[in-house]
Amino acid sequence: MKKIVIKHKRIVTDKLIPFGFEQSDEGFAFSKYISDGQFDLKLFVKDGELFSSLTEREFGEEYVLHLIADAQGEFVGKVKAEYNCVLDKFVENCCETNVFLSEQARAVIEYVRKTYGDELQYLWERFPENAVFRRKDTQTWYAVLLVVSRRKIGFDMDEKTDIIDLRMRPDNAENLIDGKAYLPGYHMNKKNWFTVVLDGSAPTEEIFRRIDDSYNLAYKKCK
Repeated sequence: MKKIVIKHKRIVTDKLIPFGFEQSDEGFAFSKYISDGQFDLKLFVKDGELFSSLTEREFGEEYVLHLIADAQGEFVGKVKAEYNCVLDKFVENCCETNVFLSEQARAVIEYVRKTYGDELQYLWERFPENAVFRRKDTQTWYAVLLVVSRRKIGFDMDEKTDIIDLRMRPDNAENLIDGKAYLPGYHMNKKNWFTVVLDGSAPTEEIFRRIDDSYNLAYKKCK
């Protein structure tokens, strides 16, 4: 079986059986005939990872041409299209977006979900590592989560980190920005936004309070 890497996605185990997987001690298995029954496509999920195999039913041999990027021909194209269609449906039905991986980022996402009932919105196909939270009543953003190089936010290193942009009162910038945990708003109006590095530099409970402030400011701005 070949391991399939699905970038920026996490497999949700509870969604596998409704999709058609069967569970065993080894993991979750799914099987489907494609190309008019000529091939048996199997998917296998174990420990949060996806594997696949494609077998020619007549000969019992594994087929691999669909995995070769420059393989050409009408038949190969048809097999590849049907194979990818099954994978696309798997991603759509059995996965969730999983871009922000730091412990604090996950805590922030869960806090917003429980407190305000909001989910991250990924608005830009070209920028899959950018997402926003916005109020339901005004549709105004109150938080932006991003994955960026530390060098882009003023540190002398290329390591990537999760950050969150939040609203602030313009007269609060001088007391808030410290150049370590709290930075001028990244890609935002620096008079009204600031950035928090989600690496533990700022206490998580403190970040929650600042999210609450940003949420309230998003409403006031639109009154």
